[in-house]
Amino acid sequence: MGNSRTTAEWKQLDANHHLHPFTDFNDYQNNHGRIIERAEHIYIYDTDGKQMLDAMSGLWCCSLGYSQPEIADAVHAQFKKLPYYNNFFQCSNTPAVELAEKLVQMTPKQFTHVFFTNSGSEANDTNIRLIRRYWDTKKQPKKRIILARTNAYHGSTIASASLGGFEFVHNQFETLPYVQHITDPNWYHNGADLTSDEFGLQAAQELEKKIDQLGEENIAAFIAEPIQGAGGVIVPPDTYWPEVRRILNERDILFVSDEVICGFGRTGNMFGCETYGMEPDLLTFAKAVTNGFQPLGGVMVSEKVADVITSDGGEFGHGFTYSGHPITCAAALATLNIMERDKFVDHVANDIGPYLQQKWTGLADHPIVGHVRGVGMLGSIELVRNKADKERLEADQKSGGICREFCVANGLIMRAVGDSMIISPPFVSTHEEIDLLIARATKSLDQTAEYYSV
Repeated sequence: MGNSRTTAEWKQLDANHHLHPFTDFNDYQNNHGRIIERAEHIYIYDTDGKQMLDAMSGLWCCSLGYSQPEIADAVHAQFKKLPYYNNFFQCSNTPAVELAEKLVQMTPKQFTHVFFTNSGSEANDTNIRLIRRYWDTKKQPKKRIILARTNAYHGSTIASASLGGFEFVHNQFETLPYVQHITDPNWYHNGADLTSDEFGLQAAQELEKKIDQLGEENIAAFIAEPIQGAGGVIVPPDTYWPEVRRILNERDILFVSDEVICGFGRTGNMFGCETYGMEPDLLTFAKAVTNGFQPLGGVMVSEKVADVITSDGGEFGHGFTYSGHPITCAAALATLNIMERDKFVDHVANDIGPYLQQKWTGLADHPIVGHVRGVGMLGSIELVRNKADKERLEADQKSGGICREFCVANGLIMRAVGDSMIISPPFVSTHEEIDLLIARATKSLDQTAEYYSV
């Protein structure tokens, strides 16, 4: 595999030929990234042999850590039996069929069908197609508008990024004209003088106001993450989701729960919608379904939607070459078997999740931490110079990047989102490893405070 190259050679080769996602291409030419060579348990190692505790589970996906030979064995066995066949033209394959059955059993009771994709982005593209198909089949063609939220992340294709709520992303292409956004439920950023509960109601009622403004007869769906991950682990106030549920229950509008990050145990329930008592019509999944070991996503389709789209309408003109790929489905089946057999959702709910939250909340005492958020195996802290007035350490949301570099130097992978630092550790972390995470995070915060003379 060419491992005789030096780290400097790897970095230069990478910069010469590899365009990375969500990266300043010009900056990367001069400030090369780290080359990750191997991983074990919850640790990754670069080509210099530096060990780093991965508190992001890769990219929210390696919930069971990196040492899961059962998944590799399942992939190898499937590779020898049927490495590929498509699911077009009245064909299927046994791992895809078995996984479809498994997912219907694991998801909330309303779900009866699944459409497989390769990623969460493609799954949310698929949601748009399914939503359109549903309303067209019901002879309600005026229902076209999809509502989403600011600072939401729903993928990187033109369609899914249009659903997302990041202005800097939208400025780089022409967004879909039938997607509109309401304010996200980030109390620390948007709550002003309101209590958390007051703001939760206000943020939810923005949905009601937008529906009334545009007309319920024109609204097709509302899509939302239970907890907004890439937006900064935005944990909504307790009053938010019950009010959203009331609003949607009173109206004929589909609800899509994007569970790409929250799904498969991350919040202490199998799915985030269960944590917040929501009953979606469509559910997006990806990432942890294969523990990140193979690219697989999909949409869970409720009986309400499936009954309509399977009753009429002719051919559904949508799909992907690798939809229901036998190897990725085999990886998912092995992953979900481990998750169920070893009771990882219970472990997150009753052991490692509460332990993480207890330790994570303690960071609120640090001089530059203005706010702490967290649920299950998710956490976020806001970096500030002044806790009282929320003054930031630096303009243009640069402090997170400074803190992140200290984290890496200290052997810890945390992600920076503007002036927030976020984590999503593997479920297999021990209490001692959570303590190590907190110790390294605290040291990095100390160094960040010193850097900014706080």
